[in-house]
Amino acid sequence: MPPGDERAAEDIARCREILRVGSKSFYAASLFLPGRVRGPASVIYAFCRVADDAVDLVSPEKAPAALDRMRARLHRVYADRPDDHPVDRALAAVVQRARLPREVPEALLEGFQWDVEGRRYETLDELLGYCARVASTVGVMMTVLMGRRDHRVLARACDLGAAMQLTNICRDVGEDARNGRVYLPLQWLRDAGVDPDALTAHPAHSEALGAVVDRALREADALYRGADLGVPMLPRDSRVAIRAARLLYSEIGVV
Repeated sequence: MPPGDERAAEDIARCREILRVGSKSFYAASLFLPGRVRGPASVIYAFCRVADDAVDLVSPEKAPAALDRMRARLHRVYADRPDDHPVDRALAAVVQRARLPREVPEALLEGFQWDVEGRRYETLDELLGYCARVASTVGVMMTVLMGRRDHRVLARACDLGAAMQLTNICRDVGEDARNGRVYLPLQWLRDAGVDPDALTAHPAHSEALGAVVDRALREADALYRGADLGVPMLPRDSRVAIRAARLLYSEIGVV
């Protein structure tokens, strides 16, 4: 194996290790992906994991600077001058081969910016705007890697990403509240008699909060059903993996 190919293989192996430790659900589903997609998809998810951790694992006052550094890293990736890091090198290669539009990972980082700003979302539509950035972007990138760019397929991939993010939000309501974060629509919370500020001050489960979570899970279920319509539009060799990912995530919301 030529030295360049050997290093590329090592970089992808490092990306898969990042997933194995930090994104177990995707790692499990990725085992069903064909080889032509598994490596590049692992690179995309590793970048998402690294970017998320870069912002999330630092103190709030350092998060804006951390996000700026991730934007600079992404800029160098697209300039084909990646940092000397396995994820950056691998991502630069994927970007070139797949002709991945820069606007998509930039939108992902915009979603992280909203987290840094501590945004809350008044309505479901506003929350879905956040989900589109931090999760639907990943669905779009995955679909491009599989070789599909048709807007109908990309729209269903966006549905799947948003559904997964809503599921994660429902799973993490308590943890987020303890960290001062509220993602559920504020309008829904108030309608149910749940004060968002009281929730973060004294995080506790209640029947009213449970009803709001159930409402969000029903919205996620509708998005999952929409996403199911896109699976037959994917290449045959990728369908099992996407179905597996969909089932793994949707089961999180089943009590």
